[in-house]
Amino acid sequence: MSSSYRDLDIYNASLNLFFKIHSLSLKLPKYELYELGSQIRRSSDSVVTNIVEGYGRKRYKADFIKFLIYSHASNDEIILHFNKLLHLCPAIMGPHQDLVKDYEILGAKINKFIQYVELNWKS
Repeated sequence: MSSSYRDLDIYNASLNLFFKIHSLSLKLPKYELYELGSQIRRSSDSVVTNIVEGYGRKRYKADFIKFLIYSHASNDEIILHFNKLLHLCPAIMGPHQDLVKDYEILGAKINKFIQYVELNWKS
């Protein structure tokens, strides 16, 4: 077991992706900056925040899993928002389309960690 959420690969990956998404979203045109830009920032933040909050409740296995599932759902949400922005703002988002793949990889890691907690975590 990790001694801190900071030791989790999914935490570090999601935090790094959050910083990339946040700065990229601020380059969107004004008409998307406050709409999809805000959505993509919030869902990206939710991925990492739910990992931290779940870890804080790790003593309660069901709570930990619940927050990891929220994190996974937010990860799926950001992929959707990013794909919308790729279509709507290809000049800005296109050069960064590899971030979708990074979030897909992160989603798989979060899912694996959920399975690990389900099978191995002691309440």
